[in-house]
Amino acid sequence: MGYMGTYSVCICFPKKFGVVTDAGSPVDVKKVFMEYAEEGGDFIRVEQLRRFLVEVQGDAEASMEDAERIVEEVLHRRHNNAYKCTNYQALSLEDFHFYLFSVDLNPWLLNQVHQDMTAPLSHYFIYTGHNSYLTGNQISSDCSDIPIIKALKRGLRVVELDLWPNSTKDDVLVLHGWTLTTPVELIKCLTSIKEHAFSASPYPVIITFEDHLTPDLQAKVAQMVSQTFGNMLFCPESDSVKEFPSPEELKYRIVISTKPPKEYLEDKSLSSRRSNSHREKDSDEDIWGAMPADLTNDDDKSDCDTSEHSPWDGDNEACDDRLFRPLGAPAYKNLISIPAGKPKGKLREKLKVEKDKVRRFSLSEQKFEKATVCHGTEVVRFTQRNILRIYPRGSRVNSSNYKPLIGWMHGAQMVALNMQGYGRSLWLMHGMFRSNGGCGYVKKPDFLMNVGPNNQVFDPKAKLPVKKILKVSCGVVQK
Repeated sequence: MGYMGTYSVCICFPKKFGVVTDAGSPVDVKKVFMEYAEEGGDFIRVEQLRRFLVEVQGDAEASMEDAERIVEEVLHRRHNNAYKCTNYQALSLEDFHFYLFSVDLNPWLLNQVHQDMTAPLSHYFIYTGHNSYLTGNQISSDCSDIPIIKALKRGLRVVELDLWPNSTKDDVLVLHGWTLTTPVELIKCLTSIKEHAFSASPYPVIITFEDHLTPDLQAKVAQMVSQTFGNMLFCPESDSVKEFPSPEELKYRIVISTKPPKEYLEDKSLSSRRSNSHREKDSDEDIWGAMPADLTNDDDKSDCDTSEHSPWDGDNEACDDRLFRPLGAPAYKNLISIPAGKPKGKLREKLKVEKDKVRRFSLSEQKFEKATVCHGTEVVRFTQRNILRIYPRGSRVNSSNYKPLIGWMHGAQMVALNMQGYGRSLWLMHGMFRSNGGCGYVKKPDFLMNVGPNNQVFDPKAKLPVKKILKVSCGVVQK
């Protein structure tokens, strides 16, 4: 399907030559076109295109308006404004071919959410960032709300903020503690989250606080959060969370996840902690006040980060006189929808599933890899009801990332990566969460959630037989 043109060469003499077009549409495209084209087989009108969208493309909700929009856009792109001179709104075979191979008109991934969004949060992989406020490396880069805005516009659903007091102890800053990073005000980050939280997805944004604050400043954070988000803020109905709500229930809501204030739980755990204090040195946790993991060779940041510990850990003691001041604790406690913390004991005890309570548990990538070697099935079982967060080891000062697949394979919901980084791991993360309409939540496969008749769960280390299916196509060639 070429055409001839006459052109002047050097303004001296005319020259004719043909413009060669492509060889035409593939056979399978022609076959589908002929099946849905109107009588005569030359054009597909709006009604036929709508049937094609429903029956072939699987878009059950496609309307006449959707089909008409596609026809108009294709005709506009291929014929500019010439199609407006006629009332014949239909696609030729070439127009139909153009539509099928148009990335934006016929995307290879569905643009809408198509998975069940009514299961508890623990049933989903969640698009998660690590130190979301950093603009560059983990040691000396600036802290800003700009990386948070960029990540939210991409579809990120879990934002991490490290909360520290300012020099006068009367305000809250966001920065990477014990480093040279320049701080940003918490209120600025909260305001930006409010403005951009749902620009890419209506499903909940979870803010994880890494809390290094006094009770007075915790109360101030509670006031900031409540005033900034207002009715957008989701607060649990009871102190003990027995099951996480679903993404559908939390649409357009902001969810807070951090450890419960020690002041609130002190009266419940004081006697237990004192009776067990002589066993604290047997714990695998670092003692509060030791050099943070970011500045040492210890890779488990959660061992010294207060946000990852429950009050009964035996570490993070800080100033004992602060533990008994109730100021601000109830209001701050009421914000927490996803409580974080580690029960005391070895890793097997920390991964124990409680029937009447769910929580979030964090591990560095290095400790997680060690956990999968000895406790792979326990990790899978834990993530069926609870939320597991994995974050980069402290030695990744250049904001590099680890491979996220091992976390997903064991059911970890929050595989946290440095969004300001670069490389294959981050590309894999971005690609993963383009699925399910890019909403930031991807439902786990059933095998990670199933429990067998003998209470067995998926074993990531088990060698399973590979299913092999050979597909043979036969054709007859006529000469």
